[in-house]
Formats: sequence, C-alpha cells, structure tokens
Amino acid sequence: MREARGSGRPGLARPRPERGTPPAGVPAPRSRRARLHPGAWWLWALALGTAATRTTNPLLLALLITVSGYVVAVRRPHTPWARSYGAFVKLAAAVLLLRLAFAVFLGSPIPGTHTLFTLPEVPLPGWAQGIRLGGRVTAEGLTFALYDALRLAALLICVGAANALASPSRLLKSLPGALYELGVAVVVALTFAPNLIADVRRLRAARRLRGRPDKGVRGLVQVGLPVLEGALERSVSLAAAMDARGYGRTAEVPPAVRRTTAALTLGGLLGVCAGTYGLLTAEGGSYGLPVLLAGLASALAGLRLGGRRTLRTRYRPDPWDARAWLVSASGAAVAALLILAGSLDPGALRPGVVPLEPPTLPLWPAAAVLIGLLPAFVTPAPEAVPDPRKEPTP
Repeated sequence: MREARGSGRPGLARPRPERGTPPAGVPAPRSRRARLHPGAWWLWALALGTAATRTTNPLLLALLITVSGYVVAVRRPHTPWARSYGAFVKLAAAVLLLRLAFAVFLGSPIPGTHTLFTLPEVPLPGWAQGIRLGGRVTAEGLTFALYDALRLAALLICVGAANALASPSRLLKSLPGALYELGVAVVVALTFAPNLIADVRRLRAARRLRGRPDKGVRGLVQVGLPVLEGALERSVSLAAAMDARGYGRTAEVPPAVRRTTAALTLGGLLGVCAGTYGLLTAEGGSYGLPVLLAGLASALAGLRLGGRRTLRTRYRPDPWDARAWLVSASGAAVAALLILAGSLDPGALRPGVVPLEPPTLPLWPAAAVLIGLLPAFVTPAPEAVPDPRKEPTP
C-alpha cells in the first residue's frame, strides 16, 4: 500500500485545512470588533485620576486604587508592555515614603499637639525662615502628609493602569493626523531606553561567557562603545525606514487654514490648561468645567483642520463602538460625581487633621467610585497565552 504524501500513516491522507483557518493548536486571531479602542482606556484612567485629585479621604483613595487595580488584573493583556503597572505601583509607594520622610525631617506646615518624637534640630540662618531640619514630629503633620501623598500615589497608579491596558502601537495609530509625527517621536524616544538596557545586558552576558570583565571602568568602556555603535546603526536604519514610508511629508494648504489651525489649537490648549487648573483648585470649581470643555472643543477643531496637512492613511483602524463609550462614560461619571460631592459636602472628601479624627467613608461617593468597575464586565477578556509545553492535538 502506498503511503499518502504528508501523512505519517499508510493509506490515510491528512485533510487540508480550509483557507483562512489557523492550524491546529494555534488560537484564532481576535477580530477587530472584539478589541477595545485604546483611547477609551486612557479616558477612563484619566477620569479616575481626576477623581483622585478631588479628595484626600484615604478610604476613597484606597477604593479608587482598588477599582483600577481590579480592572487591570482582569483585563490586562499578556504582552510585555502590560507589565508596566507594577513599576507604577512601586513608583507610587516610593512617592508615599518620600513624602513622609520630608514631613519627618523638614517639618510640616500643619500645627499639632500630639508629639510622636523629637529629632535634633539643626539651626538655620535667618533667610531660611519657614524651613527647619529636625525638630518635633507630630501626628497631625504626618497624617496630613500621608493624605497628600496618597492622593498623588492614586493618580500615578491610575496612569499606570492606562499604560497597562492600552496598546502603545494601537494608540499611535489612533492619533489624529496633526499629532502623528509628534506621537511617532514620543514612541521612538520612549523605546530608546529599553533597547539600550537590552543591549547592555546582552553585551555584558557575552563578555562574562568569554571570561572578560564586565564591571568597573574598563568593562564600562568596552561595553559602552558597542552599545553606542548599535544605537547609531539602529537610528540610521529607523531614519531610512521612516523616509521610505513618507514620514514628514505634508500637503499644501491655504495660509488662512494654517493660521486658523494655529489659533484654534493654541487657544484650545490654553483653555484646557486654565480649565484643568480650575478643576484642581477649590476656588475655580465654577468656571473650570466650562473653560475645559470650550478648550477641548477648540483644540479638537484645530487638530481636525491640521490633519489636512498630513498625507496619512490607516490600515484597519480600531472602531470606537458602544463599549468604548461605556468605558469612557464610567470614568467620566466617577469624576463628575466626586466633583459634585466635593461641592456639596467638602468635609467628607477632605477630612480634617486638626483636631485629629479618623476618616469616615461617605456612602454615595463610595458608590460613585464603584461605577469605575464597569470596564471589568463590558470589555472582552484578554486572549489566553497557549502553553508552549503542550503539543497541538492532531
């Protein structure tokens, strides 16, 4: 009996897979409709960060951190760039400890009566009034520093959640045409350091395998020169590839359109800065939101007009569907409700430290923070990574 071609068993021919179907053991590629737009993740995370800036209540801040961490835990993709969330958590912890250390050694502007301990105080000249080194450390000053540092830590963790959930390459594809060149420059700049570290590790490992020194001044010089040479070669190759793809080429537009674009973009950015400052301060709560919305509208109109100068097309763009609206709306609802709670009951969102009293958890602001969990239920689950140790079943 003749053996069929491509088969390991005599007389049996292996059926050919249909066109478009993946081979056995390889997961099918996910459809574009099953992926969430990366801009929705950034809007959700920035809205949670805005909500964190409106309160110093440690219970609400801990709830915000828990909400963002849970969404990252269940929706973070299995990719190398998604591991940045742990780095942001470590950075937030370092900021928290550094702020407490400043409060201990440099003092706090908050007066207190509950003395914890006293450090030796260093006398300073008269021109350094208001600053001290050492001295009395009070419970009120440390509590104020803890509340203030926890707010900044929550903001950093929310930004880290956006970095872990949104793909940088897909986000770059979604940028408007006017920001495409700036986005490419930012992505290239951000990927320079990881590539440099990878080259250093590779060269040091190669030198250790050859029995050559990889530490000290001699090792640094002998490792640094190949790393610099590799970086220059990579830069030349990248420049050639960008030039071959038409990077930097623009279309001709009338001068009136260019002036209108510049005016709208500059005015919109100034409005965004002024509105953001108004939202972050208690005095500007009345005008902050209208100015921010007007600035955003002006900046978007300027970017829309500026996109005419960029000759660029998109291959398989990410759709902005109903799930993207739900994710963005959930974060915006958390920010809006906490801003409203801060105007109605500021004492619940900003607990006092003089006199020192334990913070309480306000019920309806806490329920508003839980709205931020909506992306964990309406977004698709990340693709499972196949186990390389398992052989595909025939």
